[in-house]
Amino acid sequence: MTESQNVYLRLKAAFGDPTSRAAKWRARKTRDRGGDDASVPYGVGRDPHGLGDIMSSLSTELGWTSSLAKSDLLLAWSEIAGPETAEHSRPIGITDAVLTVQCDSTAWATQLRHMRVLIMTTIAQRYPEAGIESIRFEAPHAPSWKRGSRSIPGRGPRDTYG
Repeated sequence: MTESQNVYLRLKAAFGDPTSRAAKWRARKTRDRGGDDASVPYGVGRDPHGLGDIMSSLSTELGWTSSLAKSDLLLAWSEIAGPETAEHSRPIGITDAVLTVQCDSTAWATQLRHMRVLIMTTIAQRYPEAGIESIRFEAPHAPSWKRGSRSIPGRGPRDTYG
């Protein structure tokens, strides 16, 4: 006998003969494990579903709806705030139900603060799953003269030559 025949006989002894009645019974038993209705054609739950329905149910089941709504909100900022306003502001992120928006100037930050109610209403209507409770508009930050972790507190750069 060749080596391949010996290997076949050892595997047949270990796992059983695939043509035997017991192997066929085991295969049928594992196939029918889902219940009687699972193997019936055109049974309940056997109809194909659309990809959108599957992704929607999967995101709901895994708890992704809030995260997806937040990312949609950040991507749709120009639609929410308007095209001209979106040119001078951009959303930075959402932390603890607070949307942070960085503005180009203090004037734009002030203007957006006046528009806060309108923007919050639009967000609440379009993206209720995002859970936004408030908006923070930030003006551009002043330059910092602090360099590194070992800087000394004081007045900052000044004229020391005179």
